[in-house]
Amino acid sequence: MIARVEVQPGRYHDSVRLMQASKVLQELPGIADALVAMGTELNLSLLADMGFDADAAAGAGPNDLLLAVRAENDQVMEAARLALEAALSAKPVASGGLDGPEPRTVGSVAARSDANVALLSMPGEHVFVEAMDALDAGLHVMIFSDNVPLEQEIALKAAASNRGLLVMGPDCGTAIVGGVGLGFANAMQPGPVGIVGASGTGIQELCCLLDDADVGVTHALGTGSRDLSESVGAVSTLQALSALDTHPPTELIVVISKPPAASVAARVRGAAAACSTPTVVTFMGETTIEEGAAEVLMRLGVPEPAYRSWDSGGGPVRQGTIRGLFSGGTLRDEARFIAMAEVGEVGTVETADGHCFVDYGDDEYTKGRAHPMIDQTVRLDRLAAAADDATIGVILMDVVLGYGANPDPASELTPMIQRATDAGAAVVVSLCGTRGDPQGRDEQAAALNGAGASVWLSNAAAAREAVRVFAATNGGTT
Repeated sequence: MIARVEVQPGRYHDSVRLMQASKVLQELPGIADALVAMGTELNLSLLADMGFDADAAAGAGPNDLLLAVRAENDQVMEAARLALEAALSAKPVASGGLDGPEPRTVGSVAARSDANVALLSMPGEHVFVEAMDALDAGLHVMIFSDNVPLEQEIALKAAASNRGLLVMGPDCGTAIVGGVGLGFANAMQPGPVGIVGASGTGIQELCCLLDDADVGVTHALGTGSRDLSESVGAVSTLQALSALDTHPPTELIVVISKPPAASVAARVRGAAAACSTPTVVTFMGETTIEEGAAEVLMRLGVPEPAYRSWDSGGGPVRQGTIRGLFSGGTLRDEARFIAMAEVGEVGTVETADGHCFVDYGDDEYTKGRAHPMIDQTVRLDRLAAAADDATIGVILMDVVLGYGANPDPASELTPMIQRATDAGAAVVVSLCGTRGDPQGRDEQAAALNGAGASVWLSNAAAAREAVRVFAATNGGTT
């Protein structure tokens, strides 16, 4: 094998293009390893973990392209170079029927179409100008990008409110508008429930539990993870709540969020109580998404199903702590709250001692690389490490399906899950997906289960199962 590391200064590509390029290389015959990413601190660390010469990338920064390939010989390396250049330079096929030169601004697109929503996904430091351009053109805005300065979010939402427009985001990963999924979204049937969520995976989990009970949605409006902070003041949440309240097809509204600031929570509860449409408020730490879904179904007169699970049957489990490897922040928080009630403190950073649940979809881990729902590289690395760590007895993780997510996450995860279970660790999976998702929910569940994982449709149920296994193996000790 030969290995090469190259840095191309100032050559920026978005995370989706980088993920696609990495997959092109990894699928070439004769390629053992490949990393195509921006030169962030995390990616430089990953380079070293993969056994490449980290010194060759010394001085690389977040705006520099990092290329690392391990190949059988020089011919394969040259083929990889050509394939990589083709993947990075390929232009998307034109579509949409717009005549003339390609528009260069959001405003010019709006002037030539009947769109009323702009979806922005670009490096966070460049979002503000484009978002203001969209608002000036009379468009609602969904900002998928993260790492947007807080003061810019506040300014954008104030400007939108003054124009009677809605800003979903920044860091808005999920929305469903008129049946169309934006960002990460699951395949949902139409129905009577409208959702307002300061959490992308929270919206997805709720959608999946409702879908399992044959209940659909009108709209699911994301607001961005910071919207219910004291600084932002729930501007988008209150606007979205008001919009759904005046939407006749919406018969019931759900507001879902990670723990909000206390004063903001009171404001949202007050607005929910004032709605003419029945409204359910679900704040993590006070209740679970499963309990929120149960209240929705009860109010609609729909029996709550026994949410699906695929149990591994399980063999002997080694003693040790619980390690949570999550791609969804709300799913991580929900599982953590459940676990802490039984086992005590659960850390949230990788260096924490004892029980530890980490959100690999956090901004810290997504700078210069695709979200872990798309690119599982970082989580696969951490799953392998947990499998080999004799101090970890239970591994709890989420697998999120739907549009925009990895097309076949189980195929990448099953070898590492088998490695963990063969080593004596228990693996518990929270599978967030609907029956209509393109990955095939039940097929994904069967594959994960076949590798030895216990698989649960409800994230709360998965967390309870992880705690149960830990207690049974460790004599109920914390």
